[in-house]
Amino acid sequence: MQFKKFLALFAWVVIGAVTLSACAGQPAADQNVLTIKSAAGEFVFNIEIAEDNQSRNRGLMFRTELAPDAGMLFDFFDEAPRSFWMQNTVISLDLLFIKANGTIVRVHPDAVPRDLTSIPSGEPVRFVFEIPGGRAAELGIVAGDTIIHPRVEP
Repeated sequence: MQFKKFLALFAWVVIGAVTLSACAGQPAADQNVLTIKSAAGEFVFNIEIAEDNQSRNRGLMFRTELAPDAGMLFDFFDEAPRSFWMQNTVISLDLLFIKANGTIVRVHPDAVPRDLTSIPSGEPVRFVFEIPGGRAAELGIVAGDTIIHPRVEP
């Protein structure tokens, strides 16, 4: 009887180990990659995420350059009207305001460095994605396009 219990326990351990090793071989969703799907194509960005008050308040301030395929995704975790400004930001940025489902609802092009003018989302959004100024127009990214990222709700 003890031997049967041992075999049953051993079988469960083996099944668990096989399951874990199979899962370990699968790549996890990469939080640092964001894809924009538009009529012009799909564009991949390497991103940083600002998800707490400290990182959201600092954003891209004081950066002197941003690669053409780089950006910062601000995640507020809920949809609400958002507003940004360019205080202490020394490079021009495009701001993409995005719903929780990944739909871009507004593109604010070429935000002026150091400008204190408020840049509103225009409607409730969960995310704001900042990319180098002029990049959205260059790639043909417009309102209605979508982003693909693990944080986007299906």
